[in-house]
Amino acid sequence: MSETDLSDPGDLSAGLTWRQRMVLAALISVAVVMVWVTNSWLTQRYTETTRTRAELRVTLYSGNLISELQRNSVVPLLLSRDPALINALNSDDYTQSSQRLISYRDEIGAASLLLLDESGRAVAATEREILGSTHRPEPYFVDALRSPDTVFTTVRTEAGAFDFTYSRKIEAGGELIGVIVVEVDLRKFESGWAGISDAVLVMNSEGNIILSTEPKWRGLTEEAALQALSAPSAIQRAIQATADWAALPSDAFLGRSVMRQEARIPFQGWRMTSFTTYASVRERVNGVLALEIMGFAILLALTFYVISRRATSRSVLFQQESAELRQLNAALQREVAERQKAEKSLQVAEQTLAQSSKLAALGEMSAAVSHELNQPLAAMKTYLAGAKLLLQRKRPDEALSSFQRIDDLIERMGAITRQLKSYARKGGDAFEPMDVRLCVSSALSMMEPQLKQRHVRITRNIPQQPVMVMGDRLRLEQVLINLMRNAIDATKAIDDPQVDILLTGGDHAVITVRDNGAGVDDLDNLFEPFYTTKAPGDGVGLGLAISSGIVNDFGGRLRARNGQDGGAVFEVELPILSREDDETTEAAE
Repeated sequence: MSETDLSDPGDLSAGLTWRQRMVLAALISVAVVMVWVTNSWLTQRYTETTRTRAELRVTLYSGNLISELQRNSVVPLLLSRDPALINALNSDDYTQSSQRLISYRDEIGAASLLLLDESGRAVAATEREILGSTHRPEPYFVDALRSPDTVFTTVRTEAGAFDFTYSRKIEAGGELIGVIVVEVDLRKFESGWAGISDAVLVMNSEGNIILSTEPKWRGLTEEAALQALSAPSAIQRAIQATADWAALPSDAFLGRSVMRQEARIPFQGWRMTSFTTYASVRERVNGVLALEIMGFAILLALTFYVISRRATSRSVLFQQESAELRQLNAALQREVAERQKAEKSLQVAEQTLAQSSKLAALGEMSAAVSHELNQPLAAMKTYLAGAKLLLQRKRPDEALSSFQRIDDLIERMGAITRQLKSYARKGGDAFEPMDVRLCVSSALSMMEPQLKQRHVRITRNIPQQPVMVMGDRLRLEQVLINLMRNAIDATKAIDDPQVDILLTGGDHAVITVRDNGAGVDDLDNLFEPFYTTKAPGDGVGLGLAISSGIVNDFGGRLRARNGQDGGAVFEVELPILSREDDETTEAAE
């Protein structure tokens, strides 16, 4: 082969030495292997991340459903024992019944309440337009008559949605006088689910869809629903429903493949299924692969450029090929710049999507957080007013004390938001080891504005060593605040009101709340629902009944007695957390 043949631009490979060919072959082999390994590893990693997030969302959704159902399940039992409703059914005087149901609905948080007489006629309701209507053939009326307990009923409406109700019959002297019906609003969760790029459905024990982010799926089986409207289409509609929440177009992260996650809901055989798109996984993997390929392309271009520069020393004709390689290098550099610009745009898109997800999560949590933050906010308002007055009176040191209390309340509000993760767990899984001393201190801090306003003297006796129990800190604080509020109310007529709080540890943790009021006349019925010694309008008699139920959930007991020197004494007894139980809990976590 002559020197002229080597100078042919179309036969550059013929001029390469065996070392140069080995380097190029090794470079291409490394590039192929790296791209293949990176694709497999990143696809698996991002898929697992997406699947884990989907599982967590399904767990959270099912936990919210169970929490809503459990919160409303006890309401029919309590209302079936309401003396006012029983008297109204016996006397046929329902002038105040609807207003009473409305007050219960606002206090309990149910969707609606309905009172039926023995014939199934609506005699009182939170929705007054249905008064006088007949509900005798409705399943919730028929099932309530057949069962001695509270029954749960699912009924499909004419609009295609489902109504969920708890009902229980009301008896007086062993005879049926009416039925109380409590409607549970589960459809509110569908709008929250639709705010995230998932298609979610809930099926009953028969396999029929009763809740769904896609209205066309309700009433169908999963197979029939996917034939009517595929999961990607349902996800697209869910994204389009909230397209105003993000700057990206509604179909920016939509793909054909979806990931299916299923979870069992521990309620009447219900199951929840979610569909999550794979599109974000593929897009993130492709972005990384594009950068890798671009890097290997640049390296390969530089290799060819070096070889071409060496070839120019042997032949002038190779200069033309070198010029072409330089042009290719310039084109690759322009492509690198374009890729970098695309990468920056991708980062902006990911940040925008993350912000949209945060806004959706804030929308779901706001309803649960708002109720728990009312008391700290009210206390902060009182402290701010006191601090303002102290500053006006040139007493800055005392004002700083109020600001410190406000800071403590802010810490408590932060603790309340951190407790939201426990809502996604089931039953006892929400319990955790806690120091009772912290619960007592936090409850006293919450009640301090009312204690100062009434000039109540507080005596507190708390041990220096931790007193550990297993339970829910916020719910225990709710019990203590309720007991302290009752003690304050019991000392209204006392010139020198006093409340003593005593915490002891041993085989059991015992919290004692004692006042110097008039005591309790009827200790036997004290913890019965709707029993109250307060004036009408000051309470409906559910506080101690609810507190007793919370303590029972913790495995403890709430007792009441009259003190030897007068006043009432309430004792909260909880099982102490042993060292072995604590180590077992940590191992489980």
